[in-house]
Amino acid sequence: MDYPQIAQRVFHTPLLAAPAKAAAFVAGFGPRLLGGPVTIEGAEATKEARSRPVASVLDERLEDEIRAGRRSPFRSIDGVAVIPVTGSLIHRGSYIGESFSGHQTYEGISAQLTAAAESPMVRGVALELDSFGGEVAGCFELADEIRALSAQKPVWAFISAHAFSAAYAIASQADRIIIPRSGGAGSIGVICMHADQSERLEASGVRVTVISAGAHKGDGNPYEPLPEAVREDLQRECEDLRQLFAETVAEGRGARLTVEAALATEARTFIGGQAVEAGLADEVDNPRAAFERFVAQINGRPAPAPRTASKQGAETMSEPTSTSTPPASPTASAPAQPAPAATAPEQPAPAPAADAPQAPAPAAPAGPSAADERARISAILNHPEAKGREDLAKSFAFESDMSAEAAGKHLAAAAKQGAGQALSSVMESETTDLDAPPSASGETLRMADVAKSRTAK
Repeated sequence: MDYPQIAQRVFHTPLLAAPAKAAAFVAGFGPRLLGGPVTIEGAEATKEARSRPVASVLDERLEDEIRAGRRSPFRSIDGVAVIPVTGSLIHRGSYIGESFSGHQTYEGISAQLTAAAESPMVRGVALELDSFGGEVAGCFELADEIRALSAQKPVWAFISAHAFSAAYAIASQADRIIIPRSGGAGSIGVICMHADQSERLEASGVRVTVISAGAHKGDGNPYEPLPEAVREDLQRECEDLRQLFAETVAEGRGARLTVEAALATEARTFIGGQAVEAGLADEVDNPRAAFERFVAQINGRPAPAPRTASKQGAETMSEPTSTSTPPASPTASAPAQPAPAATAPEQPAPAPAADAPQAPAPAAPAGPSAADERARISAILNHPEAKGREDLAKSFAFESDMSAEAAGKHLAAAAKQGAGQALSSVMESETTDLDAPPSASGETLRMADVAKSRTAK
């Protein structure tokens, strides 16, 4: 195992990783990397952070194929590409999916996204997340790719267990985020670790002299205590990256989670309904049930409403909502008030004088008018993309508050009635070695080209 390469990816460099995961890594590999006992300050490893991630809960066959080293660029289920984002996330590596060491690369995920974007058989993309995060390099560029893809095809993110730090940056670019009751999301922050080996080296009689050219070339070296000035420089770098992180999240979430709201979380993590209330997720539901609902909608089939809590967002697609004008009853739209304490019977108010001016009735709360609602429904039902997708158009019109523009986008991505793919019970297994041999012309194939060729069969 290449310990120096692992060490340089972890120490003295900013990471988009949950503190518990960073602590778990140091606790497990620290003695091997540093040659002695390691003391961790400022973080604590949790049981969940030490566990091995599962490749997929949406499709259990994927786990065996990844472990065996044979799988397609992505699993396609009824026109939906399932792309897992699991394990520790790193920038580069010539493989797709999770490696045997539990790493997954942004480069490999990008290749899958490119193949899904270019495949005419893919009408939607499901991102399945179970990761505590990883490296900064490559993360925000991948987030940009997902946001661009969501403008072409619907993209939903399904958190199977955790989507922390870099994994949440990826999830935040989806049209909709579903989280289970016990799932976690957040950690919108940056962490950097410094290994001070000076005392251990001194005890063993070893003195290391760092010789460098440039006043800051030796900053953060592990052979001496971290100077305060260098610590402040690293702190500023982390703060700059946190700002970029929050801006990236806001690009994907929009009004649901602004830059200010993302920064205000102070890198906290949120569980289940807490994530929905904080704007980090849109719905609490079982990932499998929500995925089946997504597949049904993509294929123009009726889909059941969410079975658990959901928060309204710009892309709420399945939960019925009332958009009609409130009834004239004075208590119809008034918020519930706590029952008053028992008091003496209230005396009736004296009748106003006949010539006294009457107080105007309180204005009803603002809301969409019946005319506006009829116009929205008509625009969806008569949208050009609704032809051949009438059932899905009716679902969008009558069972959601989706705008005609948003409905048109999803209608265009859905198969016309009668044209959907049958759900395959057996998927073809293929090798995923991306170091493809040169073509007959001597040209080396791109990773995305190799992935695309496997979906064209």
